[in-house]
Amino acid sequence: MNEFHETVARPERAYLVGVRDGEVRAPEAESLLRELAGLASTLGLETVGSMLVGLRIRTAATLLGSGKVEEIIAAARAVGADSIIFDKTISPVQQRNWETLSGLRVYDRAELIIDIFGSRAHTREAVLQVELARLRYSLPRLAHSYGELHRQRGGSFGTKGAGEQKIELDRRHIAKKITDIEDELEVVRKSRATQRKKRERLSLKRAAIVGYTNSGKSSLLNAIASTADVLAEDKLFATLDPTTRRLDTGSGAVLVTDTVGFVRNLPHGLVEAFKATLEEAADADLLVHVVDVADPECDIQYGTTLKVLSEIGADISRSLLVYNKIDKLADRGPLEAFSVAHDGALFVSARTGEGLPELVKAIESRLTADEDELTLRVPPADYAIVSLLYREGSILSEDHDGEATILRCKVPDRLLSRVERFRYDDPE
Repeated sequence: MNEFHETVARPERAYLVGVRDGEVRAPEAESLLRELAGLASTLGLETVGSMLVGLRIRTAATLLGSGKVEEIIAAARAVGADSIIFDKTISPVQQRNWETLSGLRVYDRAELIIDIFGSRAHTREAVLQVELARLRYSLPRLAHSYGELHRQRGGSFGTKGAGEQKIELDRRHIAKKITDIEDELEVVRKSRATQRKKRERLSLKRAAIVGYTNSGKSSLLNAIASTADVLAEDKLFATLDPTTRRLDTGSGAVLVTDTVGFVRNLPHGLVEAFKATLEEAADADLLVHVVDVADPECDIQYGTTLKVLSEIGADISRSLLVYNKIDKLADRGPLEAFSVAHDGALFVSARTGEGLPELVKAIESRLTADEDELTLRVPPADYAIVSLLYREGSILSEDHDGEATILRCKVPDRLLSRVERFRYDDPE
């Protein structure tokens, strides 16, 4: 009798568990469970089942009661799951106990997100940041990684057993690795700070595109900056490294940076590890906050982004709200409600280009709102001033009176002293 065996590696089959408790009510727990399925899919996992459970009394050993533990394990085994993934954070003890009871790999949302970031990291900085988050996450779990070794006792009285020796050695190794990575990241951060100072010397205003993961930030940057070289995929966390492009407006140019997307319950270790990357948002002159208007949970995603921006010290008062993906809406009636709730919000489609000219004008307007509007008369011998204002200011109109160039323009404070002698009172 011939036997056939699979020769192509199949994806990991995951059984997902959402938890509702006093902190997370049923609707939000259901929403988070759906998002967990999206995160699993991003990593290439196949979701074979899920369960939303209520948590009344938290147990130290397994988080849930023994009856519910047995029910979840039986359900996971019945669908041939390879792993159980919790949307709720589980402790090292709980993770070890679940794996012992089920014989399956068990982890939580935080570890899943770290794994996704690891698969998406390409530059040296991103790789280091992910590795740092992974090591910080794994360090407290070491004590439960050597169940059998930990119980071994060898040698004379007072000496450490093999398990204890192994754990201590690994702890030291990880601690040293964390220190080494932190030192290397500090070098990378100094380099990034130097690059940022160089951009500041160009005197160009800077906007940062921020928003929930998969809201279309990279696609938007590609569309408005007339470039297609920024990775844009319909997946969560397609972008980890900030990408800066020059955006030419009607009166000059600005620098626009695409940043890493946010997600609910983002592990603190990742927020901390990516602080250097997120500084691009915190230090920007304008935040372009992108929301996927076609997502039914866009309001929740909007709130999550605001929360993370506050955590990193970004000034959310300097923001422009942009609802993206309007091309996906069969009915645009709800847009009116969004417009009423958020005065000044823009509605665009990075895919079709609808609303993008208005977006570029709005970015230009917001970035020049605090600049003084002047009329200047610049003689030919000083035409370099005209070129300077085209690069670093905002030219509203240009005319000539036969002897000089007449500019109506907005001038940044830093340039006022250089243009003062060209001030001109239009006789009209």
